[in-house]
Formats: sequence, structure tokens, C-alpha cells
Amino acid sequence: MSRYIIRRIFSVLPTLIGVTFVIFMFQRLIPGDPAVAMLGEHATEENVERIREQFGLNRPLFLDREALVENDIAGFFDSQYIRYMKRLFVLDMGESIHRRIPVAETLGLRFPATIELSLLAMFIAILIGIPVGIVSAAKRNSLIDSVSMVGSLVGVSMPIFWLGLMEIMLFAVIWQWLPAGGRISTGVELQEITHLYLLDSLITGNFEAFKDVLSHIIMPAIALATIPMGIIARMTRSSMLDVLQEDYVRTAKAKGLGRNLVLFRHALKNAALPVITIIGLQMGTLLAGAVLTETIFAWPGIGRWVYDGILGRDYPIVQGGTLVIALVFVAVNFFVDIMYALLDPRIRYD
Repeated sequence: MSRYIIRRIFSVLPTLIGVTFVIFMFQRLIPGDPAVAMLGEHATEENVERIREQFGLNRPLFLDREALVENDIAGFFDSQYIRYMKRLFVLDMGESIHRRIPVAETLGLRFPATIELSLLAMFIAILIGIPVGIVSAAKRNSLIDSVSMVGSLVGVSMPIFWLGLMEIMLFAVIWQWLPAGGRISTGVELQEITHLYLLDSLITGNFEAFKDVLSHIIMPAIALATIPMGIIARMTRSSMLDVLQEDYVRTAKAKGLGRNLVLFRHALKNAALPVITIIGLQMGTLLAGAVLTETIFAWPGIGRWVYDGILGRDYPIVQGGTLVIALVFVAVNFFVDIMYALLDPRIRYD
């Protein structure tokens, strides 16, 4: 098992390097000059050039051929991409061009909010999606199956922004049960340990803060959970139907084993591989796609922060935020591979 994990780690490294390259290039391909975006259209050429020099925007993207002609080896490698990789190597993501605040510092404040929202959304999606898929497969072509699949189709098709606005309209405006946005109410004190407010409130025993934070996060979490919930339910049903046709399942039934035992002990374990894959992919998608949810509910996560950075051509913010999201994708897929090997030993032996 350890050899398999080591092989997977080494296979991840080229992916990470490729991710840094893609992030760097796509940001540079967007039309416009970040120095002009920072100073405004009426800025003088001297000020624009000063900003370009300050942030290295006047350097070549990769290698400086003119420096090579002049036998300047150090200048040859003094490019935007090399500078970018050097900073990443020491975990330095630079400073925001507009706000002059270290990107890593802002990420440390905003990323836990996105993680907390995504984890709760995924928990809701798994808690409802997997049981619905199992019941639909066990009662194939029944009324329960039809209703479940129609519901999952609605969940997949429903736009997040519309559902979020409807939640605010019903629960915050009309019924006034829940707050319309934010992460915690003004005046509620909470000692931050992990920066995950639900967890911190439980650790410190602050149940008043826990109740307040839960009231703020429940609506955006439900809105964010609808799409992965429907996808997980449909994938679980499809995978379970395939497994229930296998010979070993029929043999287990012929031996007189109970229906629930056959479903959960024999069928579900073997049907879990594609479901785990979907859960891993959806977890990464939640982190990347939380922009709309965070905007609608004024949630202080990285989605809206990266979006504002894109509009302002703030390279360090976009690169830092996108890189973190990409790293989460890679990490989730790595753990999915490990789960594969645990559930099916043939994978790691191959």
C-alpha cells in the first residue's frame, strides 16, 4: 500500500507543475494591462511604467533572449514565470496589486469560510443523495424511484442563483426565520481557533455562536448542495443497479440473506467506487463554483474574492486563489485514488 501511495504522489507532481503553467498563461492571455487597470485610463505613461517595473510586468514571460545575447545568465532566467515559481517554492504568493495586502494572508482568512460552506454542502448532498440512490435502485421502476429521479433531475437543473434568491425571499424576507447573508451576526463573540466557525463554536462550547453561525450557513449550503445531491443520487442508483445484477448478489439472496444485508454489505461496497469518484469531483467543483453562492449570500469566501481579482486584473489574487482551488482538486483526486485502493486491493496490486 505504501508503494502505491508513493507512486501516486510522484504522479501528482507533473500535474501540479502543469497547473501553475496553465494558471500563469491564461491570466496573461486576458486582454488589457493590469498596470493601467490599477492606475486608471488617465494615468501617465511614467506611472504605468513604474508599476510595470515594480511588479515585474515588463519582464519577458519565460526567458529573456536579449540577456542571453549579452551573456547575462541571471537576466536570461529573470522572467515573470521564473519569479512566480520562485515565490511559490517559498510559499510566497505575492501581494495584491490594488490593495497591497499579502495574498497568503487574505487566503488564510477567506479560504476557511469556503471550506466550511463546501464541506457542509457536500455533507448534505451525501446524506440525502446516497440513501435516495439506494432506495431508488432497490425499488426500481416504482413510484418512489420515479419521484426520486425526477427530484434529482430538478436539483441538477435548478440554477443556484435562482434557488438562492428564492431561499432569501421565503426564509429571510417573508418568514424572517433566517438571516439573508453574512457568516455571523454583529455582536456575537466567537474565539477563532481553526477559523471554521461551526467547529470553533463547538470546541469552545459557545452554543449561542453555533446556533447563529448555523442559521447563516444553512441557506447557502442547501443552495450549493442541490447539484451534487442530484448527481450523487443518480450515480448511486445507476451503480447499484449494475451491481444488483451480478451473480454474487443473486447467490447471497439465494442463501437467504436479508435484503438490507445484501444491499449494504454486498452491493453497496462494490458500487461505491464510481460514487466516490463523483463525490471527489463534486467537492472540487463546489470550491470552484461557489462564486454565485458567495455573492448572493454575501459569504466572505474566496469565490467572490477571486472574481473581483479577475475583473481588476489583479494577477497575484487570481493566481493564488486559482492555484489553491486547483490544489484542492488534485488533493481530492489523490485521496479518491487511495480510497479506491482500500476498497479494491486489485487496483494497488496492478
